[in-house]
Amino acid sequence: MNSKKLSGNGRWEASRMMLPEHREVLEERSHPGSIETKKAQIPTREELEMIRDAVLLPVMLTMIEKNGKEITLSMNPLRKLYSVATLALMNRVHLELAAVNRELRERKIKIFKDDREDTDLHFRYICRGYEDKFSIMRDVARASISVKIGKHIQNISAELNKKV
Repeated sequence: MNSKKLSGNGRWEASRMMLPEHREVLEERSHPGSIETKKAQIPTREELEMIRDAVLLPVMLTMIEKNGKEITLSMNPLRKLYSVATLALMNRVHLELAAVNRELRERKIKIFKDDREDTDLHFRYICRGYEDKFSIMRDVARASISVKIGKHIQNISAELNKKV
């Protein structure tokens, strides 16, 4: 009866005075390959950033396109300049998105949109068999997109300054 209460409750295992390294060796001996498999499946920080970019870049493209259409329809005398700048920005973002998607495919990572009705963006991803969910608050998404747009504009500006 005592052993039933003690096993599986977490307290007994924690009080055995086992170092994490020893626990990994013990688990590896009882289930060969399982620890390395688990570690290999969990996405790295870089992969998580790529997943975030794969989610945000299409939203960013939509925002830029919408603003570009508004500028084109406006009566602003600089609308042609703004339209050209918008196209240059969209081309850069599209190239970045293509590169991110290509890298995700090579690393066997898939992303799926989760259809929840609230203000956040919800997604699922599968990374080499490891499946998880993540959400991005709309305010955080907007801030991240603003930063990315700023970096692209800065790069375009730097390239134009080199040519002049």
